Amino acid sequence: MLSVGVLYGGRSGEHDVSLCSAASVISALDRTKYKIVAIGVDRDGRWHVQDSPEIISDPSFGKIMRMEKNGEWYVNHFMDDGRLHLFDRKSGNKAEIDVVFPVMHGPNCEDGRLQGLLELASVPYVGADVTGSAIGMDKDVSKRLLAQAGIPVVPWIVAAETAWKNGRSAIIGEAAGTLGMPLFVKPANMGSSVGITMVKERDALGAAVDFALQFDSKAIIEKGIDAREIECSVLGNEEPAASVLGEIIPRHEFYSYESKYLDSDGAALVIPAEMDGDMSARIRKTAVDAYVALCCSGMARVDFFLEKGGTGYYLNEINTLPGFTSISMYPKLWEKSGLGYAELIDRLIGLAVERQSRRLKIKTTM
Repeated sequence: MLSVGVLYGGRSGEHDVSLCSAASVISALDRTKYKIVAIGVDRDGRWHVQDSPEIISDPSFGKIMRMEKNGEWYVNHFMDDGRLHLFDRKSGNKAEIDVVFPVMHGPNCEDGRLQGLLELASVPYVGADVTGSAIGMDKDVSKRLLAQAGIPVVPWIVAAETAWKNGRSAIIGEAAGTLGMPLFVKPANMGSSVGITMVKERDALGAAVDFALQFDSKAIIEKGIDAREIECSVLGNEEPAASVLGEIIPRHEFYSYESKYLDSDGAALVIPAEMDGDMSARIRKTAVDAYVALCCSGMARVDFFLEKGGTGYYLNEINTLPGFTSISMYPKLWEKSGLGYAELIDRLIGLAVERQSRRLKIKTTM
């Protein structure tokens, strides 16, 4: 029986979202196939193997995984047996993991850092590898690579911390002059709509960038597009497949953190999205093309803007560890495509093992 370590929490602004995603994943894992080891990562980055994993009620998220901070757990990634070993110095307790299922979002979790640790351990893990994770997390870098691949992206400029400090007025002038209003300001390396502001007037742009730079050392300023929000789930390694498309219709001004997670009536999810069959096929193909261009594997949710009243569309961003809550689009899109939640989790674990098997065949000596 495979031992699956579900990692949740993390040193990230998306810590709370992860607790909710983990509750859904752990509930759905088949206990006849897998031994489940719940591993909570606290806000300081310390790992805690849970003695008695418990799903509890939460006023904001409904159901979340409880995190007990217990012991002094050490992660040993040098055992060289294809398993991740954890040891509690205080109690002497041990845990061994065959496959890691990270259900963590944001910096330090889905940006390649965690994936690098797991690579050193030679342990299979769900989701994109180091390269795909790092590229997918950085909205500026991913946009540049997508544009080079001929995939349409929303026009943007960058406000890096030092450049912003030394040239605030020039950046504001460039953004207002070349992109116009409205604008969206985002941390370059963050998800779940954390740190995002919609800006309608030039005078508000400075405060929006200051706010975004609280969550990252680089912000991006994007042109506001009057568009429908379309999402596509992609699954696979060498031969990725795209799900049916879904549409998010925010009931707030835009699809904010509150409308995603805190307001149960914050947005309507329409699956499948209503659109011409040819346009649907084009967007689904673009989702797979982007997945390949950004070196993704395992899974990703690809988000698009479809112009209202027009025929154009833009790839907004790609999420290599998308939300897995009960209302998250990634599993919902696959469910509508004929792949249920529990079966989806099985497929993801299988893809992790498959990718690791291929890597073990790579020669490390001349």
